[in-house]
Amino acid sequence: MQTTPFDVLVAGELNVDLILNGLNTLPVIGKEILARDMTFTLGSSSAIFACNLRTLGPSVSFIGKVGNDSFGTRICETLAQKNVDTSRILRSNTAATGISIALNYAQDRAMITYPGAMEELSADDISDKALMNARHLHVSAVFLQPGLRPGLNKLFARAKALGLSTSLDPQWDPAEQWEIDLERLLPNVDVFLPNIAELQALTRQSSLQSSLEVLRPFARIIAIKHGEQGAYIWNGQTLFHQPPYLHSDIADCIGAGDSFNAGFISQFILNRPLQQCAAYAALAGAINTTAPGGTTAFQNLAAFHSIARQKFNYTPA
Repeated sequence: MQTTPFDVLVAGELNVDLILNGLNTLPVIGKEILARDMTFTLGSSSAIFACNLRTLGPSVSFIGKVGNDSFGTRICETLAQKNVDTSRILRSNTAATGISIALNYAQDRAMITYPGAMEELSADDISDKALMNARHLHVSAVFLQPGLRPGLNKLFARAKALGLSTSLDPQWDPAEQWEIDLERLLPNVDVFLPNIAELQALTRQSSLQSSLEVLRPFARIIAIKHGEQGAYIWNGQTLFHQPPYLHSDIADCIGAGDSFNAGFISQFILNRPLQQCAAYAALAGAINTTAPGGTTAFQNLAAFHSIARQKFNYTPA
């Protein structure tokens, strides 16, 4: 482990992904369909974010939990190959490593997840010492982590008290209960990163504007992902639209939102203007879709810049 603080500490879920592409339709009970392509790779919102953020430059350490099995070993090895610090990843002796199966059909997908060991991670596993060894805390996919969620408010309060900046991507709630105390949580979240469906579900509103009105008294920065419509960035007073970077060679959209997050946070921790954070986030999300899986398009920073110039006519600063 390096002796100087990491730029970002990621606390969250870990699993492998089995991605099935080339489906003519989604499955129907009692029938069988064929996939024309298969990818087995590192999964989880938190891990994809960590790997792609590291590719973009910031140093990253990870706290999570995997099973004492070959999938857990593969996850740790893959993160290490991406130069993400894995020294704080815990092993469970009671649960297997999680796995998600993604069924990709056109530009949509269906997901099945076995959470496994990721459910055991708790806020108590994230010590003040770990927080003090980082400058920024990021958490993803809170609804897949029932062990972490009860301590989420205190975790973010501790991080802010220790001087860290913070970010949170709630992700989808499989139970669709959306039980987070946003009024207590968001004052300690510098950047909130839902997609538009998650935002409306969390606020129980039917529009972007009404959702923002609910959050106005206690939220800081909200970056709202909206797929091919781009993104909306709100700083507590003004809202602006970030256009998408569109292209016609989409491999799949696995991890595109996590890559958006990585692009945004890579600039945010450098104190870049919000417009620059948003543009780089949109670029990262688009580049993610040029190769299958969540991390394949992020081989190294030079390759990322090459795709940005050639496909999107974007020259990163």
